Amino acid sequence: MIDRSAVRERFLAVDTSNVADVLDERGLPHQGLHPDLRPFSGERLAGWAYTIAGGNAAYEGGGDPTKMQACGGIGPDEVSVWSGGGEGVCYFGELIALGMAERGSVGALVDAGVRDVRWLDEHGFPVFARYRTPIQSIGRWRVTGWQEPVPMPGATTPTVQVRPGDFVLADHDGVLVVPAEHVLPVLERAEELTATEVRIRAALREGSSLADVLDRFGHV
Repeated sequence: MIDRSAVRERFLAVDTSNVADVLDERGLPHQGLHPDLRPFSGERLAGWAYTIAGGNAAYEGGGDPTKMQACGGIGPDEVSVWSGGGEGVCYFGELIALGMAERGSVGALVDAGVRDVRWLDEHGFPVFARYRTPIQSIGRWRVTGWQEPVPMPGATTPTVQVRPGDFVLADHDGVLVVPAEHVLPVLERAEELTATEVRIRAALREGSSLADVLDRFGHV
């Protein structure tokens, strides 16, 4: 059985660029998400996908009970992945982050808006999203399901399907989704590339030319 926490810690030590190259090697060239998804708190996001779907809906009342139910199901080492329209509104803010963090969640990936950005950063809770906005979702957008495959905007394709249990990795270069069945081999190969890059940097510092280094270690 996979030690999900240990795998997550290992992914935090590799860059998305190396993981993307490994995905290409394995015939998975379309796992990158759209560059509009960027960090609003924290610099790195890594965890197992816990998916939440929703859609535009006008409704009365002071909240969305389904949203609270969905948020309550997240567990340790998981990243909530939010999908489903809702232009101009916030799906995710400080209080949801704190509630999810209490259950062991390690971040959020939001295909829409976030708010309370200052406080998310102060709590050290990583969030990647498309935009920030103070406009709440209550009365405008609601959750329709969770822990089901959801579409997220892709970098090289219109969408990338994210399934519960896939792995989400994000840093300053962007966001990737590693299919669950490929997680371990992708990680192991990315660690190999990372180790090679360390040797390349050391050789360059010692005075080797770039041409010599690439001849010795290959392109990475």
